[in-house]
Amino acid sequence: MNDISEAELFAQLTARERNAFFSSLSTQEQQEFLYRWDFWARPGQRPPEGDWSVWLIMAGRGFGKTRAGAEWVRSIAEGDGSARFALVGANYAETRSVMVEGESGLLSIAPPKQRPVWEPSLKRLTWDNGAQAHLYSAAEPEGLRGPQHSHGWCDEIAKWMNNAGQAEAAWDNLKMGLRLGFRPQLVATTTPRPVALVRALVSGDIAVSKGRTLDNDLHLPVAFLTAMTADYGGTRLGRQELDGELIEDVEGALWTRAMIEGCRVSSNAVRVERSRDTLDSANRSLDCARDERETGFARIVIGVDPPASKNGDACGIIVAGLGADGKAYVLADCSVERVSPETWARKVADAADRFDADRVIAEANQGGAMVKSVLQAVKISLPVKLVHASRGKVARAEPVAALYENGRVHHAGAFPELEDEMCGLLVGGGYEGPGRSPDRADALVWALTELMLGKAREPRVR
Repeated sequence: MNDISEAELFAQLTARERNAFFSSLSTQEQQEFLYRWDFWARPGQRPPEGDWSVWLIMAGRGFGKTRAGAEWVRSIAEGDGSARFALVGANYAETRSVMVEGESGLLSIAPPKQRPVWEPSLKRLTWDNGAQAHLYSAAEPEGLRGPQHSHGWCDEIAKWMNNAGQAEAAWDNLKMGLRLGFRPQLVATTTPRPVALVRALVSGDIAVSKGRTLDNDLHLPVAFLTAMTADYGGTRLGRQELDGELIEDVEGALWTRAMIEGCRVSSNAVRVERSRDTLDSANRSLDCARDERETGFARIVIGVDPPASKNGDACGIIVAGLGADGKAYVLADCSVERVSPETWARKVADAADRFDADRVIAEANQGGAMVKSVLQAVKISLPVKLVHASRGKVARAEPVAALYENGRVHHAGAFPELEDEMCGLLVGGGYEGPGRSPDRADALVWALTELMLGKAREPRVR
């Protein structure tokens, strides 16, 4: 209940119950209802509790960041006539068109009788009780040197120009001018990007609210959400712009985000997963089905990096295929976490069956024999190749990373967990990605080594 707004709870009522509620309100109350932010706001849009000086709202597009910032300004301005605000956007045009005059700006969210007076020539808003807000441009940081304020709202700080340090100078000048009142506070609303100002803020002692575009699904068109998820779900752009994640490249990593994005292709273009029931009903043999692969994969293998212990963190299970164009395609990440050896081994068997894999490549000293025995138990006539890790993970990964640099590997879709691990492997050794070990990335390396770096073999009918 605490994770959703009152409006979302209200939407769960029947139409009769909602109509009865509205009928019980007077005409004035019905008009005021649209402007009750305490009703519409989700938890992530409400000011955090505690004694904070900087509140960063870092979320995906359409989350409602601008509305949250404007409502915070409105709540203070209407209750404190001595409040003096600095409204700072990337430039004057955006400060005016988004923060003041926009659909979620200060003029739109206020009830008509409480709307502040807007004086564009003076770049100033004035409320009836005397509270004021002045507009500034982050591209002109010297404009913030001198003026004093009690509060500040900065919008889309990740896109502030900083080729000559303007963004950081504007932020510093604004903070040094927050010396009015008893509790100066600053709110920053932004879609995350790994720029210097955002990185410095998230590493500091501030209050942070995060959120995704989907969190605001009650107020966004279904067609928009469907299209965004289909086109960008799981990609770096989607994770940044829709999921509100701050994604950074690790210095010295074998893979960069740009490298992976450059090798991505649509999953629809290389779809190979088939229903075994469909094949059986058509009474096709395995060999005939292999010949009918519409994408023309010469081989499909599954790389497996079993967990080191019975209840290990994860078992990496990566499906990859060798295309007719001589390039490798990563087709699926079927990895599982914290399961028994029997469970993850059966996951491998399921993946082999679904993708009609030619071979499973498993690390022998990490339970590879378990994979082989379970595959045989479920009667899948599939060779299992047990490999021995004579070198470290990073050393094994380096020649595979070179394949990416040369454009010889493609990702058929997005695999966020796998790609995070890949971008955490460092040149010369070391790992700075999620989890304690890059299990998915190691399974990828086993699969691509077999496909691209082993001895060339002609496919043949078994």
